Amino acid sequence: MIADPAAFILANTRLQPTPHAPEISLWLADEITPIWRLTEEELGEMGLPPPFWAFAWAGGQGLARWLLDNPHEVAGKRVLDFAAGSGLVGVAAMKAGAASTLCADIDPFCGAAVALNAEGNGVALAFTADDLLDAPPPEVDVICAGDVFYEKPMAERVLAWLTAATARGTRILVGDPLRTYFPKSGFQLLAEYEVPTTRELEDSAVKRTRVWTL
Repeated sequence: MIADPAAFILANTRLQPTPHAPEISLWLADEITPIWRLTEEELGEMGLPPPFWAFAWAGGQGLARWLLDNPHEVAGKRVLDFAAGSGLVGVAAMKAGAASTLCADIDPFCGAAVALNAEGNGVALAFTADDLLDAPPPEVDVICAGDVFYEKPMAERVLAWLTAATARGTRILVGDPLRTYFPKSGFQLLAEYEVPTTRELEDSAVKRTRVWTL
């Protein structure tokens, strides 16, 4: 059990503008290795995935940029930011005029990260730590998902779940820089960006990132 996730985040990150969406500031780490090690120590478990909530990943940055530039896509609508991490896309949705946004992530730090980043940007975000893939997609108008196709089992589950949501009439928006397990078909390209990132996270300092709809 984490004693105080919010205190941990405040002690190990700093509030800073998001490179590709500078209208939004997030509590982010400057380096991946120290906070990754500290996260494992805090949770008492080694071999954990990287702390996705502590960084602005390329797909999320691209999707956030697209929402800010195309507010009509979410204005007045119910939005789900799936696998939200820091809540970057959720913040962008609310700044673009969404009626409500639910951020969902199973990482134990994400609830605190989303709350702090919502407060830092003057928006309201709801949060759930439930694994939404275990149930039918929720009743929302738009599902946003950034950087979710990085691992084969996860990618297969997500694609089936998003396809089910599409069949019910939900608009699906995905930010992805063509990661290994991004589906080869079924998506329509909406935009393409050159997103500043870091070689610690990606294979280049600038990552070509795309926004898609299913």
